Amino acid sequence: MTRKLDLDKYAERLRARRAELLKAQEETEADRGTVELDQTTVGRLSRMHALQEQATALATARKREEELARIDAALKRIEEGDYGYCLVCGEEIDERRLDLDPSLPTCIDCARSGHR
Repeated sequence: MTRKLDLDKYAERLRARRAELLKAQEETEADRGTVELDQTTVGRLSRMHALQEQATALATARKREEELARIDAALKRIEEGDYGYCLVCGEEIDERRLDLDPSLPTCIDCARSGHR
């Protein structure tokens, strides 16, 4: 028997998370920019600290981009009627797993074996 997922619920959660990520991305855009040294207000370690903060902001931005891509792919699968099925093996993804993260594209077995 094939289960019936509440696709509207998952689509709503995905869209809400997407909006959060885009807002955070917009708010932290300046943190990813070029680091400039203001000689009047900084100490000798300030440039290293600023570069470290920039690197952290860039890494966070990359993670956001990856999550946005997963969300967009999940929304596309909902539109196409393929949502809830593992992209690797084609089996149904456990609903508890989708409740945890509706953007997950694989079942737990495939995720454990190294597929994303």
